[in-house]
Amino acid sequence: MTEHDLDCGCQEYNELSRRQFLATSAGVSAAALFPAWLPKIVMAKNFSSSRDIIISIFQRGGADGLSIAVPFGDPNYYTARPTIRIPRPDSTDAARGVNLDGFFAFPQAMAGGTVAGTGGLMPAFQGQDLLVVHATGQLNNSRSHFDAQRYMEVGKPVDPTIITGWLGRHLASIPPLNPTAPLRAIGVSNGLQQTLVGGPLTLPIADPTNYSIGGSSATQAARVAFLQGDYTGVPDPVGPSALNATNTIGLLKSVNFSGYVPANGAVYPSGSSFARALRSAAVLIKANVGIEAAQIDIGGWDTHSNQDPIAGSMAKTMGDFSNSLGAFYADVIATGFPVTVVVVSEFGRNVRENGSNGTDHGRGTTMFAMGKGIAGGRVLTKNWPTLATAKLADGQDLQVTVDYKDILAEIVQNRLGNSNLGFVFPSWTPSFLGVTR
Repeated sequence: MTEHDLDCGCQEYNELSRRQFLATSAGVSAAALFPAWLPKIVMAKNFSSSRDIIISIFQRGGADGLSIAVPFGDPNYYTARPTIRIPRPDSTDAARGVNLDGFFAFPQAMAGGTVAGTGGLMPAFQGQDLLVVHATGQLNNSRSHFDAQRYMEVGKPVDPTIITGWLGRHLASIPPLNPTAPLRAIGVSNGLQQTLVGGPLTLPIADPTNYSIGGSSATQAARVAFLQGDYTGVPDPVGPSALNATNTIGLLKSVNFSGYVPANGAVYPSGSSFARALRSAAVLIKANVGIEAAQIDIGGWDTHSNQDPIAGSMAKTMGDFSNSLGAFYADVIATGFPVTVVVVSEFGRNVRENGSNGTDHGRGTTMFAMGKGIAGGRVLTKNWPTLATAKLADGQDLQVTVDYKDILAEIVQNRLGNSNLGFVFPSWTPSFLGVTR
């Protein structure tokens, strides 16, 4: 294999029954949340204080990994994409890519917008804190956004009995970092993303800077007090869930979002909802309110036409993604906070461009892992399948040679301190690929 091919503090455990899960997961029956065939799980009595916080990011729409991390060392890439290709880093073209390892390159949109590659995600990559995984995704071959996203978020394809998400199950099977915190995880969204379903003390909060109950601000405090009084003493799960929600309103109001100054001169792009979500996550992490996980989505990856990764729609999406995440890196990770970021997309795009200068739904794509505990500064693949027509999945797609669950499972165990992998990823035996330090 080449360089780009593959280069917990828990001591004692107690069994955690399914009924105990009900006490930590609000409003849904245990039978509905956790099917009977799921393996038993154990909860740690003691755990490492250095356990990471996780920021999970979903690139919704099917991100084209062949534009995100360009395999310029594979000549078939240029044959398949005469219009939407990224020029080789060793060319004289002003739009040439930024070399990563002699085989893969970032387009300039991923590297700060310049051929020098001084911004975006390049500082994290050069600091060896960013790992790019290529030819990755799901072994299931669904090309439906709806199905593929659901399969990826629940951590098991084609199984209607699972309604919880892999990250929700992680949280449900490990003690809280802060036992008194009213909020362990947020989904920055109007509705809770599937990834977090089943997580205790987990809420969808579209805007953490302005979280409250509806109605007039003049009577808001009185209405919150009424709810707290009305639900005190109400049996679990309804009472505790209502009180946790009202306590979270008070918690978030105590956080100084407006006065926050990012570290290291980091600048979150203005006008970007993705950047705003990452900035809010940074504030909550530094405020030490007990947040252990956040799910953040970024759309715009469904590039069927006029894709243009140099100056068009995909370039703008990649710029938003990389500059926002680069700011979070400088602000939070580079300053030493124990945070791991993971980025996935439901599938990639066809290798060959279509007649509309875009790409249709495919298979293999890229994913990212970022943090001080990540063995980064490289592009990891497992036997690069090449883009030769004879090697393409279904004659049109980059093969999936790395299952995304292998990457997540290693992070869950080694960075999040949770060895309950059979529960977090049902019916899957992961192969660790050295993504963590």
